Amino acid sequence: MHIGVKFCGGCNPRYDRRAYYEDTVKRCPSHVFSLAEDGGSYDCLLVIGGCASCCASCAEYKYDRLVKVWDEADRPEF
Repeated sequence: MHIGVKFCGGCNPRYDRRAYYEDTVKRCPSHVFSLAEDGGSYDCLLVIGGCASCCASCAEYKYDRLVKVWDEADRPEF
């Protein structure tokens, strides 16, 4: 599964989003992760928000599944 990753702008992060990303990649070795690019197409788009508003836009991507996280305790199944 190809997972595109979008980070929020980081205006109010309440946890280390980079550490969360790195841990997620380690937990899912059978998946391919890449930073989402405008116009990109993904099996899943993972939006890593820093707070509960998780306001990062997803309109510029194509994806089959959208997963938004805003807390380091969130551990979606891929």
